[in-house]
Formats: sequence, C-alpha cells, structure tokens
Amino acid sequence: MINASIITIGDELLIGQVIDTNSAFIAQQMNLAGFSVIRRVAVGDDYNNIRTALDEEKKYADIILITGGLGPTADDITKPLLCEYFGGKMVVDEDTYANVRHLFENIFKIPFTERNRMQAEVPDICTVIQNKKGTAPGMLFTEKVGEREKIFISMPGVPFEMMAMMTDDIIPYLKQKFTSTHIVHRTLLTAGVGESMLADMISDFENNLPKNIKLAYLPSYGMVRLRLTATGENTIAVEESIDEQFAQLKKLTAEHLVTDVDETMEKTVGKLLIQRGKTMSTAESCTGGYIAHLLTAMAGSSAFYNGSIVSYSNEVKEKILGVKKQTLDTVGAVSEEVVKEMATGALKNINTDYTIAVSGIMGPDGGTTDKPVGTVWVCVGSNEKLITHKFTFRFDRERNIRLTALNALNMLRKLILAN
Repeated sequence: MINASIITIGDELLIGQVIDTNSAFIAQQMNLAGFSVIRRVAVGDDYNNIRTALDEEKKYADIILITGGLGPTADDITKPLLCEYFGGKMVVDEDTYANVRHLFENIFKIPFTERNRMQAEVPDICTVIQNKKGTAPGMLFTEKVGEREKIFISMPGVPFEMMAMMTDDIIPYLKQKFTSTHIVHRTLLTAGVGESMLADMISDFENNLPKNIKLAYLPSYGMVRLRLTATGENTIAVEESIDEQFAQLKKLTAEHLVTDVDETMEKTVGKLLIQRGKTMSTAESCTGGYIAHLLTAMAGSSAFYNGSIVSYSNEVKEKILGVKKQTLDTVGAVSEEVVKEMATGALKNINTDYTIAVSGIMGPDGGTTDKPVGTVWVCVGSNEKLITHKFTFRFDRERNIRLTALNALNMLRKLILAN
C-alpha cells in the first residue's frame, strides 16, 4: 500500500488560534483515492522544525503533503525552505506570474507590487501546480530515498485554495502515478449504549473478522459509531467481504442502531421526516436554539423544519408558548409539566406534525439540591402523543447542551418510527 503523511505549517495551528481543517480534508480525499495516511504532523513557522519534519516523514511515507507558509509575508518560509532543501534556485514561473497579475489588476482591483510578484517565484526544480482559486502556486518535488521515489507536494494553507488543488490536480496525478489499494468503509451509528458494552456485545464478531477488515469504535456525545474498513486489490472481493461482515454487525447492534450510513443524528431525523412527508418544530429553553441550528445547518431542511421558539425566559414561555403561570410557579421551568406545555404550544403556534421541547440547567451555575446542573427535561410529540424523559448530565455547559440536543433528536426519531 502507498503511504502518505501530512505536514501542516503555521504557528497559528500550534497555539490553537486556527483549527486545522486542512489535514482532515486531505486525509479524507487520500483515503477515498485508496492511499493510506499514516501520520499527521503540525509544525510552527520555524526552519529547523520544518526541515526535521520533512526528514522524518520521508522515512515512513511515499507521499508527503504539505500545507501552509506560501504567502508573501516574512513569516511564510515554506517556499524558500523547500528550494534550499531540494537544492534549487528561485525563478519566476511565467504562468503563475500572469495569473497573479491578472488577479490583482482585474479581480482585486489593487496595484500589483514587487511583493505580489514574489508570489510567482518558485524553485526551478519543482513542478508547478497552478492555483485556480488564489495566488500561491502549489509545488511538486521528487527525491530518491533508497530504492523508493518520494513525492513531496506543497499546497497553500488557505482551505478553499488547497481543496481545489487536491481534487482537481493532486488526486488525479497520484492515482495515475501509483496503483492504489481499494479501501472501503461501512459505518453505523448507535445510541443508548456505551463503548465498553458494545465491545462486549460484539467481541466474538470482532475476534473473527478477516485479516483485511478492521473495526473501529468512535464514541461521541452518548453515541458510538462503528466503522468497518476493508482493504484489498480486488475491488469486487473487498466489497462483497465487507458487505457480509457489515450485515452481521447490524444484526448484532439492531437494538441500539440509529442508522447504517455515516451520517449525523439530525440528518437521520430529517430524512425520516422527508420520507413521511411530515414537519417538525422546536421549543427550546436551555439549548437556546442549538437544536434548530443543527437542523437548519443542513441543506434542504426547509422541507421538514418549520421553525423554533427560543423561550429562554418564563415570560416567553407564558406569552408565546402558552405555559401556565401556575405551572411555572408550582413546579418550576425545569419540569415535566412545563416541557409538555411547551410542546403543546409549539405544535399549535408553529403548526407542525412533530415537535421537541427542552428545559434544563446547563451550568456552571443555577443548580439546586433537587435540580443539579445537568438536569434536563425533554418532551417530544405530536398532537396525538407526548413522550417525556428526564436526563441528568454532569458535564460542562457546552457538552450538556450538545447531549441534550442529540438525545432529544433521538427521542423524536424513535417516536417517528413508532408511528
């Protein structure tokens, strides 16, 4: 199998100022193309550290993919470093020069300066990869290490520029140059069962998997994704083998199975509603509209999602959702009675087939002995039926909100399927 390594460059990555989304995208694309990403390294804008990373990664990988440090400012040192590393000299690439000049004079409408011209300079020993979305070109280098030829490809750190370069130029080049291994994934999502319990349930299955198939546990926010990965040279054989194993895995986890495709809980709920021609709404207190955000972040959600009432205060609960003042005064906002009245008000005011209502204490303050931080009441329902459940989460505010949203969506999923 052809192995790849990813090096991301930039101080901003190491201090947490910028989240490294580039590595994730590159790894996904390489995996889909049949290449195995075995290492990911982040280094700062430092000559010695970058050189060390290059020396180390070529020991393990046949393809070294690099992003960052190709801009026109003093801290962008990747290009001159690569020129020195591979023993070349800087020259102006005419095609890149024409592209950069066109962008500044005709698109950006700003003067073309000497610093901008430097963007067109590349090492004379590289193969230039034109940047269709920006100014900094990509560069491809080759080096013989022992009996193997190593490929080094440097790309801009700007995500949309890197993405275009990966999909349009680099993946096609690599697939033509190398014979890639066929890699297939199958993923299912479970809820309501922990990772260790799942492992006990499917231990015999896992122990008897063929050598070319691996099982991975991916726990997150009260749910666990199970991913099977199969590799091999024969495409048909790999597909048949993993399909057979995946069918067994689904049977073993049927009680806790949410979906047998790699998608989110909100996506699963949305698909169920669309398939049945139904709509939903939300009445959110403690989540502050987070459930609505998860749903509306998906393209096409207007087909099933009508809206939300974020009733953070008791006044809004009363005036907009119709929660009775007596109920609030008697049992408090975080109660089964209140979420049921919130749900009823949402169904009436937003006019949907289903709704979710939530009220709780997310923290870090606000808890009491009877209702500690993390206490949440959820109601899901329709005009015919309301179902409630009390959760007690003991985490930080952000995680409590996330867990509330996903558990509420899972409750709604079960109700839809029951109907």
